[in-house]
Amino acid sequence: MKTKDIEIPYVKERGRRYRFFEMLPGLLTWSIIIFPFALSQISPHATVFFIIAYMLMYFMRSVGLNLRGVQGFRKLEKYQKLPWDTLLAELQTGKVSQPSKQIPSWHYETVRRLQETPALVAPDDQLHAIIVATYNEAREVLEPTFQSVLDSKYDMQKVIMVLAYEERGGEEVARNAEALAADYKDKFKHFIAVKHPKDIEGEVIGKGGNITYAARELETYLEQEKIDPKRVIVTTLDADNRPHKYYLPALSYLYTASPDPIRASYQPVPMFTNNIWDVPAPMRVIATTNTFWNVVLSLRPHMIRNFSSHAQSMQALIDTDYWSVRTIVEDGHQFWRTYFRYDGKHDVYPIYLPIYQDAVLSNTVIKTLKAQFIQLRRWAWGASDIAYVLETGYFKNNKVPKLDLTLKFLRLLEGHVGWATAPLIIAFFAFIPLLFNPQDYAANQLPQIASGIQRVALAGIFVTIFLSLKLLPPRPARYKRHRSVLMVAQWVLLPVTAIFYNSFSALYSQTRLLFGKYLGKFDVTEKAFVTSDNKKKS
Repeated sequence: MKTKDIEIPYVKERGRRYRFFEMLPGLLTWSIIIFPFALSQISPHATVFFIIAYMLMYFMRSVGLNLRGVQGFRKLEKYQKLPWDTLLAELQTGKVSQPSKQIPSWHYETVRRLQETPALVAPDDQLHAIIVATYNEAREVLEPTFQSVLDSKYDMQKVIMVLAYEERGGEEVARNAEALAADYKDKFKHFIAVKHPKDIEGEVIGKGGNITYAARELETYLEQEKIDPKRVIVTTLDADNRPHKYYLPALSYLYTASPDPIRASYQPVPMFTNNIWDVPAPMRVIATTNTFWNVVLSLRPHMIRNFSSHAQSMQALIDTDYWSVRTIVEDGHQFWRTYFRYDGKHDVYPIYLPIYQDAVLSNTVIKTLKAQFIQLRRWAWGASDIAYVLETGYFKNNKVPKLDLTLKFLRLLEGHVGWATAPLIIAFFAFIPLLFNPQDYAANQLPQIASGIQRVALAGIFVTIFLSLKLLPPRPARYKRHRSVLMVAQWVLLPVTAIFYNSFSALYSQTRLLFGKYLGKFDVTEKAFVTSDNKKKS
């Protein structure tokens, strides 16, 4: 494939236009925050209408999100009950052994279609490579991840395990990696433990460099074994990620059924429930709302982007020169790299099965609260892709359909600006006209109107609470029953977490971008865990 420049430029390579694009999300966000203050001094009525219109729009959106959430959770429940190993076997043979009402109609249609147009790679010819990235996580964190893969309803002799660890993690991390490789090498087709050297020129300190280095070692192995990279589907996992037992057969099924599996990414549903009983209440609220949002996104394929654990063909990774080593948000950025590499011919297919992950937990409450903010500000650094998309999409030669690009860009921009501003507008903006115009009737009525809209909108929280309770893993024996009551009472913290974590983390990242204060280091989220005797270990 012809080489294309899809790299995000180094800081020293960014001209004035690129810097303006980097400033754009921060400029828009702060303009929206300042706008009601300025407008209230000119036209309080216009300010009132603006705020009411925004709240009504948010109310309608929240209704839609709740409906999507219910649909999404039902779909997750349904897909977890499907016999994916049987469905995959029927794709291989091209025959349906025994039609059943429990089997969805799309399976029969897929079998029929593949009889007419055979798959690029048949299920029996596929291999999976799983790259587990670790920095300094203990064996107690990593081992359940390997075990969850082994518990999959899939042949482990078709799975290549790659443990990507960091030299900067220290000697103990290296010893743990080699010990894990020795213990698990016979349980997979192949096991590779790859040490990512520190301080490679041109790399930011982050996950992208680690998994890219490991993937190149994987490519070398495939070349030695004469394995076509089109046959290999690569999944990236963090140290604490535990895929559902049907994840691998479902991924193989989707890879087989996709019209163009190379130019595609495959996104399971990240669910932050591994340690949900152990973390402080604010972290439980944030973890649950993030899970809820990922479920909603799974039903909106036009909005899905690579996030956290995701999969691509090895051929696609080779074509894109793997993940970027120049940014700390390599997962979402990989969507855009693939999108531009293939001239817009890139789809992200949802896999309606969970990848279970840890909520944020450190060894003290204060450290946990801080670590949660650091994680969210790293996610919010995805706003840096706004400049990349504008520059690459509109100012470099490419064949990307401009209408599709524009729609994707506007969703990206609106998502980050809304992330920073929505909680603040909903919580505080109704009081701004009253602050400057205490005698104005409309300004006095606005807080009451806004309060009514908020009360109706917050009724949707009961949907979230209900779904969150259904998602909970069994209560560990070390906790008493009153812990279950706290799982409901915690939701009084939602306005606090929305403002101080979601909004402020996005404001933080966008403001740093605005002033060119780059986040050049991937701050690893500490992975503490609670033992059976209720003690925390880091």
